[in-house]
Formats: sequence, structure tokens, C-alpha cells
Amino acid sequence: MLKPPELDRLSVVLVSTRNPLNIGAAARAMSNFGFPRLQVVSPYESAFREARSAVGAAAVLASAAQHDSVASAVAHCSLVVGTTAVRTRNLRHPLRRLEDGARLIRGRLRTSRVALLFGSEKFGLSNDDLSHCHWLLRIPTSEENISMNLGQAVAVCLYELIRDSKAPAAAGKTPLAAAAEIERITQMLAEALRESGFLDRRLVGDSAQRIRRLVRRLNLPRQDAVMWLGIFRQIVWSLRHPERQPPPGN
Repeated sequence: MLKPPELDRLSVVLVSTRNPLNIGAAARAMSNFGFPRLQVVSPYESAFREARSAVGAAAVLASAAQHDSVASAVAHCSLVVGTTAVRTRNLRHPLRRLEDGARLIRGRLRTSRVALLFGSEKFGLSNDDLSHCHWLLRIPTSEENISMNLGQAVAVCLYELIRDSKAPAAAGKTPLAAAAEIERITQMLAEALRESGFLDRRLVGDSAQRIRRLVRRLNLPRQDAVMWLGIFRQIVWSLRHPERQPPPGN
């Protein structure tokens, strides 16, 4: 069973939610299972804090943080997990069933913060939203009706997280870099690729998403993030100032 400090390390992130009642239902499920941190990204209805469906969850709604981007909502997390019904999407991430993913999340919550993302009721998470994720989670539903109501999906995922596990995952010994650090590295790598001309020879519309997914797959330890950021900064500086390079051998 997760302990209160571990419950506090999970952020439920609702992206572009269309119906404020679904935000209220998600908040109610969070309150039911003891998860206090709600992050809301660009909701269609700004008055979501008044949702009548948030029975007993007024505190969760009142303390919910509102963001303009997924990057801002997950900045403090070292693991970002997206949810998807899959359908016919061509996924570029590892996909795990709910019970397997929950076991991994429980292990990570022992040492660091985790974000669990849910997309809009109509479209789910966009490809750009997914590019912020390390891997994806799927609730095994019937093929005849694979899409769940948003509030119900949140409740099912959180229940799986809090129930006892016979074989809990061991906590990682080395803390991983937070999403904000990974995003800085991603941006600096993209800048290095632009300065070097690499992206000019590989014109693809989703290059930013591909670079972001590539960096996240590295699972960089926190202690290495500063070094990698410094390396890419030096590369960019060198590409911009080739006349100031030291002679070979020095």
C-alpha cells in the first residue's frame, strides 16, 4: 500500500479536458484513493473548480494547478506516463497494461515524482503531448467499446496503484532527472542539431517530438543531466563561433 508521502508524489494531469464535470469526477476519484495533486492543462471550461461532480473533493479542485502546456505540468516529475486507448494509432512509445505499469509507477513513487496524463474526452493525448511521456499505459477494455469515460479511467488507474501488490517493484537506487531538466537538454540538443545542419538534411514535420522521445528513452540519472546540458551548450557555442576554436592538439 502506498504511504502518504508517496501518494503526494503522483500528479494526475488532465490535458485539454472538454467537460468540467469530468474534471470533477477525476478529482472525486483522487480524493477517494488519497491522491491530492491535480494538474489541469488548457481546459475548455475555466470554471472547472465549481464542478458539482467533485463530491467530497473540494480540496483537490481548490488546490489544482492550471497550466498552459504539458511541459509546465510535468516539469517536476522524473517519470511521465501517458494513457491511451490505442485504437489505430501508430504509437512510438512502449505500451504497458495497467497492472504492469502500476507496479512500475509504485516503485518510482518511493523516491521521486510521477505524472500520469489523461487526454481530452474526444481526441485523447495528441502526438505532441505523448512526446513528453516515457511510456504509455492502457486499461484492458473490451474491443467492442474500448474508450472509457475520463473520470472512470482515472478511478481505475488510481485503484490499481493503491491496491496491495504481491511483488512490488524495487525502488530505483539512482534518482532520474526531472522532466524540466530533460526538456532543457532536449531543447539544447535540438539547437545543436539545427546549428550543425543535421535537421536541414532530414526535413520531417515532427522533428521536435522525435528528439524529445529520443532523450526520454535515455532515462538520464539526475547527476548526469547537468553534464549533458553542459556538453550540448558547449557544442552549440562551438558551432556558432568556429573562429574561436583552439588549434588541434591543444
